[in-house]
Amino acid sequence: MLNLLAISGSLRAASTNSALVAALALNAPEGCRVTVYDGLGRLPIFNPDDEGERTPGDASDLIDAVTGADGVIVSCPEYAHGVPGGLKNALDWLVSRDVAVGKPAMPVHASPRSLYARAALAEIMRTMSFALYDGGPEIPLLGKKPPEVASILLEPTNQKAMHDALSGFMHFIRTR
Repeated sequence: MLNLLAISGSLRAASTNSALVAALALNAPEGCRVTVYDGLGRLPIFNPDDEGERTPGDASDLIDAVTGADGVIVSCPEYAHGVPGGLKNALDWLVSRDVAVGKPAMPVHASPRSLYARAALAEIMRTMSFALYDGGPEIPLLGKKPPEVASILLEPTNQKAMHDALSGFMHFIRTR
């Protein structure tokens, strides 16, 4: 059984990115479990002085979750042509540890317009030595209200796209 950790880079209650990672968890193929990380908003601002024995509990929980995962899925909105501060902060808590080195990661997208954030996130994750898998789905949810988002994510073509992307990511993880 592969264990994947899915992280939404958005803190909004009606986040399309959060809806996408939740839908991925529901569409996981056999032999795969996707756990959605929900602690982004509780993470303290990264401070190198708070590492080691002084690492806050919420940051330790994130580090442990990433360490224990066979792969990481990240859905990242774009704010002002960049990665949202909360997601960048979460990644900063991982920088000085070996948890990201070689860890398979799959970016997924809820907006076809988030090109700057995609490039920025890829650069950050490559710098951290994540092993990036480029087969994550893009399901256009931008600007949709929650009932529309739910309907779109239930469409058979989108469910197949999520299932196939996760299957491809599983293959990537197993053949590395």
